[in-house]
Amino acid sequence: MTSQEQPKPFISALGLDVGRKRVGVAGCDRTGLIATGITTVERTTFERDVEQIRQIVNERQVQVLVIGLPYSMDGSLGFQARQVQKFATRLAKALKLPVEYVDERLTSFQAEQLLIAENRSPSRNKGLIDRKAASLILQQWLDTRRANFQRPVVAIEY
Repeated sequence: MTSQEQPKPFISALGLDVGRKRVGVAGCDRTGLIATGITTVERTTFERDVEQIRQIVNERQVQVLVIGLPYSMDGSLGFQARQVQKFATRLAKALKLPVEYVDERLTSFQAEQLLIAENRSPSRNKGLIDRKAASLILQQWLDTRRANFQRPVVAIEY
């Protein structure tokens, strides 16, 4: 019996933490192993938001948008989650890219905790929190994707 691993396709994904005032943006290396915060887009008009994100999409040859969906603690989709879905749908259409959602219930809290651990003030670093939250969202998606690709294919020889 021999086992072969499927080759892991290269991926260029963009992680987005969509808020009312800002969008945290994270990207990954081409191997899909590590997510890193890239920038924070200050939201103004939808058109300007799209243009700023489009520049990043083009530079990084992005193939998929990974967007954090803020479920309520009981698992339902509240008002903010529906607002994020509306924005994501319009953005995906404008950029002609598929969207995948990730449960982001605690990512902003985790991002704040990371800042506190670095002795930085969360209230003075909102953009950094958004970027860190976006990278947590994208990392969660990458880890899930990698786990699904690492199931070995087993060939049975007779």
